[in-house]
Amino acid sequence: MATINVRRDVKDSFYRYKMPRLVSKVEGKGNGIKTVVPNMTEIARALSRPPAYPTKYFGCELGAQVKCDDKNERYIVNGEHDAEKLQTILDGFISKFVLCASCRNPETDILIKNDDILMDCKACGAQNVADMRHKLSTYIVKNPPAQASKNQRRQRKAATAQANGEGHGPGGGFVEDEEASDDDIISQRINKEAAGLNMESKLVQEDWSEDTSEAAVAQRMKELAVKGVGAFGTEDDDEGENKYDLFGAWLEEQENPADDDIIAKAEELGVYGKYKACQVLVQCIFDESIATQIPKRVKLLRKFITEEKHQKAALGGMERLVGLEYKDVLLKKVPTILMKLYEADVIEDDVFIKWGEKPSKRYVDKDISKEVKKAAKPFLEWIATASEEESEEESD
Repeated sequence: MATINVRRDVKDSFYRYKMPRLVSKVEGKGNGIKTVVPNMTEIARALSRPPAYPTKYFGCELGAQVKCDDKNERYIVNGEHDAEKLQTILDGFISKFVLCASCRNPETDILIKNDDILMDCKACGAQNVADMRHKLSTYIVKNPPAQASKNQRRQRKAATAQANGEGHGPGGGFVEDEEASDDDIISQRINKEAAGLNMESKLVQEDWSEDTSEAAVAQRMKELAVKGVGAFGTEDDDEGENKYDLFGAWLEEQENPADDDIIAKAEELGVYGKYKACQVLVQCIFDESIATQIPKRVKLLRKFITEEKHQKAALGGMERLVGLEYKDVLLKKVPTILMKLYEADVIEDDVFIKWGEKPSKRYVDKDISKEVKKAAKPFLEWIATASEEESEEESD
């Protein structure tokens, strides 16, 4: 997707703050004509604002009714409006409700204090009051945003560090491809650290290698079953395992099933909302291309993974997928897989850290768990350091 500078008045192609170019799609005709902004969620994420804010701003500026369907990520403005017109109006929203009035950087969070909107700038430290005369201000005060996620703050921080020549690469900068986007900076750093470990040879030297032939895998699955761990079950399975096996078998029979179909099947079997279903889901809808598949299934993952127990089970499913099915291919890619799950915002930092503390026989053989978590070390070290920095910043 084409990207543009958040501040379009800045013509520098190396300007570090980017966002997707707005796309508009006109639907209907006559009195029912409307304009959909299909990438509003991505635009809002780049601006660290809820998608409803710029959508409502369009309505205020155009005198048109708008509809914000957060569940289905569908944002509509009544009437026919071309993309460039909406992009120009979006510039006004950015100027009033995103940019810092002091330094003109978009690294701001919105704080509501005494019915005033404060723009708290993370770049220069200034706090400025937004334009309270605008109609959108009333909506924002009544619908304050959740605090910016750690993921969003780190992505902005990483982008700033790269632009300023900071970081951990030679000469202080991250070593990135010229065409890399800001969102990929951390991912590529993890990828490169992981690639440099030559994990496969280290595992062989430490005698951690394991037979991954079909016969060997079948034997290990049989051993796990004896311990009370079925193909999709867990040791403390206090519910019938059959429904999870049926869910897993159905998923494996389908060829790229739609999200709605998967949810419908889970509801039919009575496993939707259950933490064990998250393990089955991750193990069955992904294959050796999991790193590229996760971003395409973000919406589905967020609907299944809603609690800490779900997060742990999802990581368990990842362990099984890597350790039992695609070990030769995926073991060295574990840091990248974990980064994709992190970027999808479905696993919390603390859950990643706790998961990586020690091997567990909950989902796989303990030796396999040890290998997977050993391979995850670059990511786990990064997430632990980042969490410590966040804690220090919050305590200041």
